[in-house]
Amino acid sequence: LCCQCGVPIPPNPANMCVGCLRAQVDITEGIPKQGTVHFCKQCERYLQPPGTWIQCALESRELLALCLKKIKASLSKVRLIDAGFIWTEPHSKRLKLKLTVQKEVINGAVLQQVFVVEYIVQSQMCEDCHRIEAKDFWKAVVQVRQKTVHKKTFYYLEQLILKHRLHQNTLRIKEIHDGLDFYYSSKQHAQKMVDFLQCTVPSRSKSSQRLISHDIHSNVYNYKSTFSVEIVPICKDNVVCLSPKLAQSLGNMSQICVCIRVTSTIHLIDPRTLQIAEIDGNTYWRHPFNSLFHPKQLEEFIIMDINRVHDKKKGAGAGARSNKHTLAEAWVRKTSELDTDHQYFCCTHLGHILNPGDLVLGFDLANCNLNDEFANKMNPQHIPDVVLIKKSYDRSRRQRRRNWKLKELERDREATDTDDERQYQDFLEDLEEDETIRKNVNIYRNADIPVESDTDDDGAPRISLAEMLEDLHISQDATGGEGAEMLT
Repeated sequence: LCCQCGVPIPPNPANMCVGCLRAQVDITEGIPKQGTVHFCKQCERYLQPPGTWIQCALESRELLALCLKKIKASLSKVRLIDAGFIWTEPHSKRLKLKLTVQKEVINGAVLQQVFVVEYIVQSQMCEDCHRIEAKDFWKAVVQVRQKTVHKKTFYYLEQLILKHRLHQNTLRIKEIHDGLDFYYSSKQHAQKMVDFLQCTVPSRSKSSQRLISHDIHSNVYNYKSTFSVEIVPICKDNVVCLSPKLAQSLGNMSQICVCIRVTSTIHLIDPRTLQIAEIDGNTYWRHPFNSLFHPKQLEEFIIMDINRVHDKKKGAGAGARSNKHTLAEAWVRKTSELDTDHQYFCCTHLGHILNPGDLVLGFDLANCNLNDEFANKMNPQHIPDVVLIKKSYDRSRRQRRRNWKLKELERDREATDTDDERQYQDFLEDLEEDETIRKNVNIYRNADIPVESDTDDDGAPRISLAEMLEDLHISQDATGGEGAEMLT
């Protein structure tokens, strides 16, 4: 019989029934039944004391371990048998843990008890989110500049940064009229960005730092670092005039060349011989040259007659030639001068896509004043009358048929004007025309625009569906639903 209430029981060392034993001894005494957990709303992470923030889905093993560490010291006097979550409303700011513990009590009897610990989820902004919200709390800034009117290089750079996910550590990205500013919380992240820029675009950089504070007792200095990156002021489709020394070192090229691409180097082509050359950043800064024309100075010409040249002889010491272009001699006339008989003769590297009657954009060197130190010293007979740049297509039609899109960086913009939109459309057209640049860019299929048939094709370059990616959106359920643990 139980020594307290007299109820018949199986024999045990305490000679008491379970009810009387629990009335005499509470094995959960000293274990807190309530606690708090700190949660950051911005990044959806939980605070693991003293200063670590970890990503946990609701009712996950990681969150269970985090809650048990809060009462780890008081659980040392009992034996933990089982622990699990009791379901609560996801927006209730409450987490309930059901714990099963055992402890040896009177005369060696083992008592098992189940109890509930309730945690209140309190909101607290983590340091990383605090820096992002403050927008001024930065330790390093990378200032990327290019002294040109056209932003083609920046649009290309933006896609490279998105593809390699280098924008994740930035606190803020600010767009100004001639470049971008990237703000970082540490100097190491800024240095990583500078190294990436020097590998992807021809540029040069310099750094400086400013002392913010100094602790004389612990000898700790607090600096703000600034990295200045200057990209070469040459863009795709620019006509440049090289110095005689540089042109000779590149295989006796003509001084008047066309920039066909800017990647980690400047790719130039001689429109009269198809000779190609690559100039890296170091070579450019030793022998700098400028663009002869502004992009808005492009004029429209119509091809009157064109002849392909297949047996052009190489000059002495000539370098490599382009296999993707075809040399041609063409007679062209300005569309603004169709009522006259004035025609221009020129050599062009676009013989593979031009036919009589086609419209083509180019620069008129015969009727312009070249304000360039190298061009002014050249023999006038060596300066071509016209340099053709690219074939002209119907822009509005190309926009309607463009069934792909690009992602953009989230940044603080200044007021955008129509010129920025025109330059962005130029960049999209360059992607369609140049397969080499396209390989470095993530292109996503735009499901809003249906795929048209090629029956009304006007010959404009297009991107195939095989080169496009599906734009996936993986959303995580707030309740830590199916697959949430795998995502974290």
